[in-house]
Amino acid sequence: GSLAAIDLIERDPGIVDRLRDNTTRFRQGITAAGFSVLEGNHPIVPVMLGEAAIAQQMSRQLLSAGIYVKGLWYPVVPKGEARLRVQISAAHHPDDIDESVACFTRVGQELRVIN
Repeated sequence: GSLAAIDLIERDPGIVDRLRDNTTRFRQGITAAGFSVLEGNHPIVPVMLGEAAIAQQMSRQLLSAGIYVKGLWYPVVPKGEARLRVQISAAHHPDDIDESVACFTRVGQELRVIN
């Protein structure tokens, strides 16, 4: 698997730039919407929600909207630090990123996580 990944990057070096651009686009969009994320430049974006029940409900509602995102809560993370673990990909189109931010925003407002 590692050799295949290296081969892919060697054949298409722009893949790294697309991943970086998609990650930045999602991080900026999700924070502008009012969500809190853990800082970093990596394509795994933890969207912090605090309560396990909220993370579970939001994960279910996002899945119903076509967005698969994994929720993490105690005992996987400390109590009070429940989150959704968003994995950004170079294969995502900018429209996919924008649509996911819009879905997060709509569901976040419905659950009163954001205004």
